[in-house]
Amino acid sequence: MNAAFRPVAVSLAAAGVLAAVAVASLMVGQVMLSPGEVLTGLGSIGSGSMESRIVFDLRLPRVLAAILGGAALGLAGLMMQTLFQNPLADAWSLGLMAGGQLGAALVIVAGAVVGPGFLMVLTGFAGLSVVAGSALGMLAVALAMSAMARRVGAVTLLVLGLMLGFLAQGLISVLLHFTNRSQGRIFAAWNDATFANVTWGDFAALAPLLGLGLIGCVILAKPLTALLLGDVYAESLGVNVPRFRRLVLGATILLAAPVTAFCGPVAFVGLIVPHLARGLAGTARIGVLIPATALIGSALTLSADLVVHLPWEQHFLHLNAILALIGAPLVILLLLRARSLRGGEG
Repeated sequence: MNAAFRPVAVSLAAAGVLAAVAVASLMVGQVMLSPGEVLTGLGSIGSGSMESRIVFDLRLPRVLAAILGGAALGLAGLMMQTLFQNPLADAWSLGLMAGGQLGAALVIVAGAVVGPGFLMVLTGFAGLSVVAGSALGMLAVALAMSAMARRVGAVTLLVLGLMLGFLAQGLISVLLHFTNRSQGRIFAAWNDATFANVTWGDFAALAPLLGLGLIGCVILAKPLTALLLGDVYAESLGVNVPRFRRLVLGATILLAAPVTAFCGPVAFVGLIVPHLARGLAGTARIGVLIPATALIGSALTLSADLVVHLPWEQHFLHLNAILALIGAPLVILLLLRARSLRGGEG
């Protein structure tokens, strides 16, 4: 296949898979619907019919959230791996997701400390306080990692990120110890990542934030590609590297924090998807990888969500477990294939 057309072909294939999985996701659940019933549900919005309630009120927000969330987390992982020059970097391994968990936990626990009035305010803002808490937690960790990145190597930075993650998890455990069971269940329900709880009100807040992050990702694509060749080369092209790193971290937070706040800590997508996109598209150019990464992230995440919502009898599957089972073998195969093509080196 022509090298220039290969990323386009990958993006088109991912878009086709995404469309098929999206249709299946609207049909599949505890109540199975035919394609005709799905169309009826979409065509009778607000009628109060069973098809309308199932398709438009319950399944469509979940499907759209999974599509946007998968794309956002995949792009966040691509930017982090490029920024830190580390193939293991993502919002999880660098501690950002744990920071988001801690921020969200602080907001939820504050409801138990301050009283029910705080929870009423929290509900009134449709979860935006949780978004703010998650974003601030991720921002704090991102700034700390950015400062340490100037002083340590890639492996050390990864270890430091993991340690910050463990520290955040410890603080979360201590905080939850001082709450009642009801508050603990609220956090546990949020911490079990799922797109099923996203409402149209949540989606109205989620989509613009992710849109801003996507715009930032596109704007920063060219300097990010230059950064692959080193700071000196990027500076020779007029890139203010310290300021640029802060901008990348800001865009990453805009992509990852809203998903974490509304849907819980969705794992593996940011780590797995950039490897899949690079391996399938055969390029490291960020501008070319953005559409492939976004579409593969959406297709992978929605596929995992579809498996979770299959009508399993008396069983509940976790989204993160399915993401790991689907994505990890694909990355392993790609890495082994790339190694064999290099003649067994590395």
